[in-house]
Amino acid sequence: MKKELWLGLGLLSLFLIFYFVPLDSPVMGGAILAGLALLNEYAREHILTCLVPAFFIAGAIAVFVQKDVVLKYLGGKTKKYISYSIASVSGTILAVCSCTILPLFAGIRKRGAGLGPAITFLFSGPAINIAAIFLTMSVLGIEIGTARVVAAISMSILVGLSMQFIFKEKTEAGGLFINEEQGEKYKNSTVLFFMLSMVAILVVNGLSFASDLKYFLMFCLALTTAIISIVYFKRKTNKEWLAETWKFTKLLLPLLFIGVFVAGFIMPFLPESLIVNLVGENSILGNLVASVFGAFMYFSTLTEVPILQALMTKGMSKGPALALLLAGPSLSLPNLLVIRKVLGNRKTTAYALLVIFYSTIAGLIFGSLI
Repeated sequence: MKKELWLGLGLLSLFLIFYFVPLDSPVMGGAILAGLALLNEYAREHILTCLVPAFFIAGAIAVFVQKDVVLKYLGGKTKKYISYSIASVSGTILAVCSCTILPLFAGIRKRGAGLGPAITFLFSGPAINIAAIFLTMSVLGIEIGTARVVAAISMSILVGLSMQFIFKEKTEAGGLFINEEQGEKYKNSTVLFFMLSMVAILVVNGLSFASDLKYFLMFCLALTTAIISIVYFKRKTNKEWLAETWKFTKLLLPLLFIGVFVAGFIMPFLPESLIVNLVGENSILGNLVASVFGAFMYFSTLTEVPILQALMTKGMSKGPALALLLAGPSLSLPNLLVIRKVLGNRKTTAYALLVIFYSTIAGLIFGSLI
């Protein structure tokens, strides 16, 4: 019934768009081209270097990380100051966007991470990666860059705690990196180095230096990962790792493609002048508009900074700017479509509303202090 309802709403939306905007109009043609252009950019710049490593990491988490390890640090019965602190800063080194973080979120969720800490990780990962923070400070200034760090960490914990409080998810009692289900055990150092080599691919991809050197290093890291898996792991384990990776890929990738195209498609229908006029003052409406705009638009990693720079030069206030910086990287239409697969409709709706609400409040506070 739910699928039929969502399909009906989608078809109705498309009907209204095509009814009021003819196919041969410049706006419709521009919208289709914008959707295809964003999808093309996403495929070229993020599939191979971001999402593919993220899918393999998610598969490795599902296979190698014992459930008790996740429960120990991110489980529902772990002391809150431990689980939420770890979750709020664990994405710092990863240059990931709101979509690339999804396989990692799904992986730790599958291994038993509590709802609150998992949501904290989901929000904070794209918001506080080192590359984005340094770029924000260098382009937009130390003031707003520092505010982004403090607000993102605080907000991620607040959103996680709020989700846990609202849904009161049942928790399990809870290290070795092992594959218990198959009765196979591997040295901690071997599995740790194996997983770090994949994480390093995401880290290197987020750094700014010569492309040739970057791709050479990423190739070396990928080769290292392959060698470790072939030499040290049994064939059965490797097959399970690849199977888990494929499960995450076929679950998430089609929805991401659909969401990215839709985000690009609707951009021409949102006049920039109207957005700037609405967010020109540090008001409740201005911060709310910025939060909602950021929550549904897709921003690939680091692109939110130049977009925001352009808007600020045209009069966007600093309060709404921070609100967009908080909501934009951590939410997007593709992101929400996939989260719905993992969490369901109610939790996804609650998560989106909480992010919008807290982003609006953070923007208002920041705008009133400067």
